[in-house]
Amino acid sequence: MTALAAPEVLTRCRELVRPALREAVGELHPWVREMAAYSFGWCEVGGAPATASGGKGVRQALAVLGAEAAGAPARAGIPAAVAVELVHVFSLLHDDIMDGDQARRGRPTVWKAYGTGPAVLAGDALFALAVATLADSGAGAGAVRLLSAALLDLVRGQADDLLFATRPWRGPERVRPREYRVMAEGKTGALLGCAAALGALLGGAPPAEVAALDRAGRHLGVAFQIVDDVLGIWGDPLVTGKPVHGDLRERKKTFPVLAALDASTPAAARLARLLESDGAPREIAALVEECGGRSAALAEARRHMAYAETVEALRPLLDHLLRRDV
Repeated sequence: MTALAAPEVLTRCRELVRPALREAVGELHPWVREMAAYSFGWCEVGGAPATASGGKGVRQALAVLGAEAAGAPARAGIPAAVAVELVHVFSLLHDDIMDGDQARRGRPTVWKAYGTGPAVLAGDALFALAVATLADSGAGAGAVRLLSAALLDLVRGQADDLLFATRPWRGPERVRPREYRVMAEGKTGALLGCAAALGALLGGAPPAEVAALDRAGRHLGVAFQIVDDVLGIWGDPLVTGKPVHGDLRERKKTFPVLAALDASTPAAARLARLLESDGAPREIAALVEECGGRSAALAEARRHMAYAETVEALRPLLDHLLRRDV
């Protein structure tokens, strides 16, 4: 059988999971259900049907691929895919509130469209629905524990990310790239690893295989987050759905910037001064690149991607996820 390219893999998995995902969301309170549907790109504010992008479905695909890696049919991974996708969207709803982001995938974020309180409520509902989905799947307590552990790591990563904003750009208290890696593994990698591992668990894989998929997914998550950081500075807003240089305007401590500040050069010192002031984002972006931040970020992403490549089940998605119009 001919191997499918990444876009075909993602499409196949989304189409397989979508009916179960819609069925799960359909159980929610009508108002909460509308907000959830809006977050998935299924409707507009008010409930009118929409065809907005709901994302590529990477986590759904990882769960399905994890089940298939265990020798089970793709459908065995559907409950894992639904649960992880619900948790992912829950985390995005709350993340957008914490970061104050007003747009996602070219549309107002849920809190901007419906209000902060309703968005928190919708996120809570999706989280509860995710746990119920796994519990009802017959997968056992081990699956719920796996999801819970990933959620705790996600919270730790998000906490570190929020605390990074309070730390200086220079001096012994500045954020180092190694701290960023730990944060990214929790904030992004934990759920990617959990998706692949849960799919394998539901597919009947032995513990060693489940753990290997979890580790590989976490490395994939770090690479994924770093590529997102690169796109946040140099990406095309028509592709990313976010304003150009948005991360720099918000002074986010992203990997390219942290790597550039580690250069210990006059240009890096100038970069720190601009970050501490109201320096123009375009000038900051140029300095980050001059100090090697962009190249260091892409090299770091490739290093983590190389680890993920050791797990054959994940290979169909790797090159596609790393490139993403960087």
